[in-house]
Amino acid sequence: MKYTRILLKLSGEALEGAQGYGIDPKRLAGYAAEIKTIVDENVQVAIVIGGGNIFRGLQGSAEGVDRVQGDYMGMLATVINSMALQDALGKLGIRSKLLGGIAIDPICERMSRVRAIEYLEQGNVAIISGGTGNPYFTTDTASALRAVEIKADVILKGTRVEGVYNADPEKDPTATKYDTLSFEEAYEKGLKIMDLTAFTLCKENNLPIVVFNMNTPGNLKKVVKGEKVGTVVS
Repeated sequence: MKYTRILLKLSGEALEGAQGYGIDPKRLAGYAAEIKTIVDENVQVAIVIGGGNIFRGLQGSAEGVDRVQGDYMGMLATVINSMALQDALGKLGIRSKLLGGIAIDPICERMSRVRAIEYLEQGNVAIISGGTGNPYFTTDTASALRAVEIKADVILKGTRVEGVYNADPEKDPTATKYDTLSFEEAYEKGLKIMDLTAFTLCKENNLPIVVFNMNTPGNLKKVVKGEKVGTVVS
């Protein structure tokens, strides 16, 4: 395996599956099965998942909800998604620990770098919910922060498209996919891979990002093995 410790970033919207809202049990089970394929290879896996399928702080703010209150609501949405994923992993016999930027006893304990690394080394999947625990930060930034904290080899950003394109491939059939990009190129081209705070954190800490299609069975394992899947930003 090319990577031995990874941080997998999943969007909350990805959990909606075909139903278009909430959590689709089939999609959830599919993701758990994909994660199992790399856990079985002794890859250490940390996961950060968004909450956009339930509530998004910025969207709530646009609709009149106080921004700080909305962001905390979004953090709680990530906890719900993380609990669902933990349950799906458990059904496949995968041990996991749920940590959070905000501690919710008895559901998830407070995120600690030392504790997260200990859990990973003991063979647990570490699911890190609750964003950074602070308003005004996205789950992209949380995933970059957590990846740096646990000394992950890479951030794997699972999406529903094959990688990074010069235009939206779901809207523009002529969009061209990039196989590799430097952080500088991605910034200059204005490619929205992650928000700027997250992107800067990755760049400053030499943490590569691989953007790939999580919905294609087998892709996650291929990426971890170092096969040419998705787009590598480094």
